[in-house]
Amino acid sequence: MKAINPATEELIRDYPEPDEGEVAACLATAEQTFAAWRKVPFAERGRLMSAAADLLRERRGEYGRLMTEEMGKPLAAAEGEVDKCAWVCDFYAEHAETFLATEAVATDASRSSIRYDPLGPVLAIMPWNFPFWQVIRFAAPALMAGNVGILKHAGNVPGTALALEEVFSDAGFPDGAFTTLLVGSDRVASLIRHPVVRAVTLTGSERAGREVAAEAGRHLKKSVLELGGSDPFIVLADADPVEAARQATRARTLNSGQSCIAAKRFIVAETIADAFEEEFIQRMEGLKIGDPLDRATEVGPLARADLLDDLDDQVRRTVAAGAVLRTGGERRAGKGWYYLPTVLTGVRPGMAAFEEETFGPVAAVIRADGTDHAIELANRSAFGLGASLWTGDTVRAEALASEIEAGSVFVNGIVKSDPRLPFGGIKASGYGRELSAVGIREFVNIKTVWVK
Repeated sequence: MKAINPATEELIRDYPEPDEGEVAACLATAEQTFAAWRKVPFAERGRLMSAAADLLRERRGEYGRLMTEEMGKPLAAAEGEVDKCAWVCDFYAEHAETFLATEAVATDASRSSIRYDPLGPVLAIMPWNFPFWQVIRFAAPALMAGNVGILKHAGNVPGTALALEEVFSDAGFPDGAFTTLLVGSDRVASLIRHPVVRAVTLTGSERAGREVAAEAGRHLKKSVLELGGSDPFIVLADADPVEAARQATRARTLNSGQSCIAAKRFIVAETIADAFEEEFIQRMEGLKIGDPLDRATEVGPLARADLLDDLDDQVRRTVAAGAVLRTGGERRAGKGWYYLPTVLTGVRPGMAAFEEETFGPVAAVIRADGTDHAIELANRSAFGLGASLWTGDTVRAEALASEIEAGSVFVNGIVKSDPRLPFGGIKASGYGRELSAVGIREFVNIKTVWVK
C-alpha cells in the first residue's frame, strides 16, 4: 500500500500487506479477545474510552498532520476532525451503559426483559475522506457495546489506519479489541465470509455498498451501509439569498468538497436565483486554494488522481448537456491534484451534476418555480443521505421536512453529523444508522428474556 501526498504527488511511504497467516492470526486474536471483552463492566470500558479521548486531544497536531499529508485535508479541518473524534469517545463512555440498559417489560411471565448483548467482531470498511472520524464514530459505540473492531481502511491512508490502532492500544484496550488490517479491497469478501466476523459496516460508494451488502447477505451477517449522497441545498423564496450563498459556499467546500453530506445540488427559488448565483460565484472564486498545511488554506487537493479525472469528466459532460460554466471547471496548473471551485448554472435533471455524486468543489445550481417544485427536484435523486432547507418560516420548514426523502434534514443549517443524533441515509445512500442511542444498538443482539 502506498501513501502519496496529494498536494505534491510524492510518495510518503510504502506499507507491506499482511499475508494470509498474519490475517488469520489477527482474526483469531480478535475472537479470543471478544470472549473476555464482552464481560468487562461498562465502567471499565468507559475508563479506557475516555483515555482514548484524552490521547486524541493530546495528539491532535500529530494526527491532524498525518491526515493532511495522506489525503490532503486542510490542516485546521484535520485537527478539528481529531477533536470531534475525542468528543464521540467521551459521549459513548458516558452514555453507553444507559443506552444499553436492560429494559423490563410487563408480560404474562414473572419477569421479562429486553437485553442488548454484543454480537462479536465487527468488520469496518472505511473511506479516506474523514479517515479518523469515520472510524472512531463506528469504533466508540461498537467497543462500548462489548464488540471488538477489525478495520479495513482505504488504501491511500495506511498511516492513519495504523495510528487508529495505536490510539486504542495506547489507551489500554486489550490486544485484539481494535485491529487494523492493511489489506486491499480484493480481500474484503474473504474477510466478510470468515466465521470470526459477525457483522460488517461500510462507509463508501454505492458500488462498494452493493458488493458488501451482497456478500454479507450471502453469509447472513448484519450490515450497516453509509453510502454516497447528492444532498439538496434548498433555498426558498423567503430566504436571504446573500446569507444562503455564504452558507452554500461552506456547505459545498467542506473537506474540499469530498464529503458524502456536502451540499451538491443547490435548488433555488426562481425569484431570488439571480442574487444567489452572483453571490455564490463571487464567494467560490474568493476561496484560498493551496498547500493544505497552510492554516489559511480553505480548499486543498483531491485525494487521488483518479478522483480528479472523474470530477473533471462530470463537469465536462454536464456542460455538454447544456449547463453553463460560471467559474472554475478545470484543474489548477502545477503539482498536486487540485480542482478549481466550480459553479454550474442551468443544471437540470438528467445532467451528470444532477444525477451523480460529485466528489469535489463543484456546485450545481438548479432553479425551482416554487416550493412544491423545489421539493420535487430535491427528491428526484437516487440518493437520500442529507438535505438542508433555507427559509424565513421555520414552522413551515419543519412540516416540509417530512416530505424530503433523506436520512436527515437541517433547517437553516449545514448538514453535519453529531454523536447525539442518528446518522445515515435511505435509497442508494444506504441503510442502518450510526451515532446516538440508535447507532449503538445496530451491532447488538436485542434479546428477549422470559422467566416464569
